[in-house]
Parts: sequence; structure tokens; C-alpha cells
Amino acid sequence: MKHNSNRYFQFLLIVLAAGSIYPLIYLRSNYQETILEVFGISLENLNAIYSTLGIAFIIGYFPSGWIADKFSAKKLMSLSLFICGLAGLWFAQIPSFQMVLVIFIIWGIFSVFTFWSAHLKMVKLIAKKEEEGRFFGILDGGRGAVEAILAMVALFIFTRISGGDGSGNVEALQGVIYLYSFVMLLMSVLVLLFVKDGSKASQNKEVIENSNKAKIKFDAKTLKKIVGNKNVWLMGSIIFMGYTVAWMIFYLGGFLQTNIGVSAIRVSQVMVISLWMRPIGGSVGGFLADKFNKSLILSGAFGFSVIGLLALALVPAIAPQLFFEAVIVFISLMINTVRGLYWSLLGDCKIDDSVLGLSIGFISLLGYLPDFFTPLISTMFLTMFGSFRGQNAFFVFGAIMGVFGILLVIVFNRSLKQKNEM
Repeated sequence: MKHNSNRYFQFLLIVLAAGSIYPLIYLRSNYQETILEVFGISLENLNAIYSTLGIAFIIGYFPSGWIADKFSAKKLMSLSLFICGLAGLWFAQIPSFQMVLVIFIIWGIFSVFTFWSAHLKMVKLIAKKEEEGRFFGILDGGRGAVEAILAMVALFIFTRISGGDGSGNVEALQGVIYLYSFVMLLMSVLVLLFVKDGSKASQNKEVIENSNKAKIKFDAKTLKKIVGNKNVWLMGSIIFMGYTVAWMIFYLGGFLQTNIGVSAIRVSQVMVISLWMRPIGGSVGGFLADKFNKSLILSGAFGFSVIGLLALALVPAIAPQLFFEAVIVFISLMINTVRGLYWSLLGDCKIDDSVLGLSIGFISLLGYLPDFFTPLISTMFLTMFGSFRGQNAFFVFGAIMGVFGILLVIVFNRSLKQKNEM
């Protein structure tokens, strides 16, 4: 019993770490207009910052599995949280645009290259074989819950300091940044002190054996095992479409404030509610997928996301404010259901155990490419159509990508059926 308590405590720390490292990086989802005002930059500048972040992410995903095997996973996690926290303290000083770019590159390196595979590996080691499904499900939903709780505290700080009239926005945004930075620094210490490392954390000898097998030479034969698997490409493409649609979440707050005229504080309130849709969407979607059919529920979530995005883009701005707020919460629920389900397809890909880690890195590389190009596409629409219509055009683009996501899920499902019939 005590042994299980120790495992659960370590798992809790990993969930807290994963939930605390990304919110500051994606602060724009709740405070986009305030960031533009306080840092004195344009939306095009902000998109350029996030495209730079995306490049750092893309470079880091594939080799993150290799570095997690080479070095202590818990020390990599602790280092990542510490460096990201320090960069957050720098960010709170409201540096120049050029220095903000440097900060985001640091975040990109230390939140993916040294953290992504390391934290997934630690969960794999801590979970017993029969617990892996629920542990990874709780990891994603738990991250969402941590992000939502932190966002509520951040909103309280922002509201108290800003004064409601925007006069204290600089100090209020700094208070929010300090909150997230200090939480990361605290988690860095807790992970280093209380999370066990390597084989000490493993509950399954098979995990160690597979981990040792995974340390194979990376050569043409290994690469062929990965790129020769059609389902790896299909899954990467599904995540690509799903993550492109998920990027729409980061623009929902800005849309409410600029297109609908909602106050900054009200926008933050709506986006905090939307954050709670991640644990709800992930857990409910996972339950429905187990109960019925993964592909069916994933396609349905894609479909409802498309309908919601088209509603935002096409319904006149004179419609009631409450309508747009409700649609945004609904879209967040559907998009987070997609996010909670697309990695569940991994078990259907029939990936050789010896290249599982590298395959996850390759799928991540394909699937998270939107981190780079989506902000650029947003800038293109803003340049072509202006701020108001550009936002609407961007949501139509997201809806189109959602339709492609549905088609790819159908192709993936048929591919599995054909393999099973052979």
C-alpha cells in the first residue's frame, strides 16, 4: 500500500510538472491583447514569436526520445522546469522584442527537447502494465486541470492588480508571469527531490527490457522501420490536422476582445472556463471511445469542432455576446476531445517495440508542425483581410483542416480493417 502511495505521489508530481511548464508559453490564449499592449508589439510580431517557438519545438521533438534514453529523465525534467522558470522571470521584466524571441527559443528547447519524452518515459516507468491506459489518460486530463487551476489563480491576480480599467495592466501581467515562473521553479525542486529515476521507478521488468532493446543504433534500417509503417504516417497526419484545429484555441480570446468587443477580464473568465474543457473533453472522450469506437468519437469531435469554428466565422458580430462565449466553450470541449483521443491510436499502429520511442518522436515531428506554420498563416490572413475579417478567415481555415482530419480518420480506420482481414 505504501509502495503504491509513493508511486501515485511521484505520478502526481509529474502531472503537476507537465501542467505547469506550458501555460506561460501559451499565455496568449488568455491575455493576447494585454501582451500586445504591454510589450508594444503587433499581432504579426506575436505570430513571428510563436513561429520561432514552433521551429524550436520541431527541431526538439524527434531527438527528445534519444536524450531521454541517454540521460536521467527526472533530472532532465527538473532542469527543464528550472530553466523555463528562470526565463519566465526574465520575461516578467518586459524586455525588448528581440529578447522575447530569445526567451521563446529557450522555452522551445527546454519544454520539448529536454522535457517532452522525459516526462512520458517517467510515466511509462511508474505505471504498471495494466495501468498504462489510465495513467496516460490521467496525465493529459490532469495537465488540463492543473492549467485551469493556475489560470484561475492568475485571473484573480490579474483582476486585483489591473483595477478593471486597464490602468494597471503592466503590473497585472507581470504578476501573472511571476506566478507561473515561481510554480515552475518550485516544481523543479520537488521533481528533483521526490521523483525516483530510471529502473528504480519501474513497475515492470518488461519496460526495462524494452527500454534496453530501444537503445539500438540509429541507421537506415531503423529509419525504414519507422517511415515504412503507413499507419505511422496516417497517425502523424491525423495529429497534424487535430493540432492545427487545436491552435484555434489560442486565438479565441483575441477574437472575443477584438471582433466582439468583450472586456479583457471577461475574456479571461471565458478562457478559464474553456481551460476546464480539457480534462472534461479528454476523460469523457476517452470513456466514450472505450465504450463505442475510437474512430467514430474522434471523427465526431472533429465534426463538431468544424461546426463551431464556422459559427464563429460566419455569424454576424451583432449576435448576442453570450452566443459567442457559449460557442467558444463548446469548441474548446470538442477540440480537447480530439486532443485527448488522437494519441490513443498509437496502439493500433503495430509499431515494432524496438523503435517505439523514435516512432513517437517521428509522429510528434509530423503532428506538431502546426506550431511553426499556423502563426504564419494567421499573419497572412490578417494581412490579406485585415484584423476583423482575417480572424474569421483563419477560423474557416481551421474548419477546413478539421474536415481533412475526419477524412484521415476514415482512411486510418479502413487501413486497420484491411490489415485485420488479411
